[in-house]
Amino acid sequence: MSKQSSSAFLAWILRMPLIKRWALMHTVKQENVAEHSHQVAVIAHLLAVIRNTYFGGDLNPERAATVALYHEVSETKLQDINHVTKYHNPDLTREFKKIEAMAEIECLKTLPLELQSQFSELLVQKNVDPVYKRIVKAADLIAAYLKACDELRFQNDEFSHVKTRLKHMLDDYTEEAPEIEMFLTLFQDKCLVNVDELSA
Repeated sequence: MSKQSSSAFLAWILRMPLIKRWALMHTVKQENVAEHSHQVAVIAHLLAVIRNTYFGGDLNPERAATVALYHEVSETKLQDINHVTKYHNPDLTREFKKIEAMAEIECLKTLPLELQSQFSELLVQKNVDPVYKRIVKAADLIAAYLKACDELRFQNDEFSHVKTRLKHMLDDYTEEAPEIEMFLTLFQDKCLVNVDELSA
């Protein structure tokens, strides 16, 4: 093995708790990118297991979870970009996507050269297997949808339009991914109760 210089890769990842999500919105409960990435990883893992068990899938749930852990790696450089800002018009969206891709590659290059090929399909979104990219995107939407439902539970109507938008997006995914509907049937209600009800 060649002599290695110090890598900044893990240092950037460990800064994820400092990156606030929903920065342009009032939130009752704050959320950071590290928390979000963990939630998306758990949800993606569950979705893959449900697909394999009930719908004849052959996904690797651990791969889905790992892809999810790194799906927001560009935000270590760019912060969280509000959805409305990012998708306001096609020109802005294209430019934001270019910048995100540059940030992903920059993060990849902080790793030793011998490791980069193994991480390229995790960090650089255009290199992620489309099947896993799709299930992680579904998990990402579910995590955001549950967040919106939770904020509305505390009478924060700032999230009412967010819930509606995300529900429409999830409905589109559900046509090709029945595991999403089953996931929500199994888990959504209990995610929105207090601890006494959860323990009952």
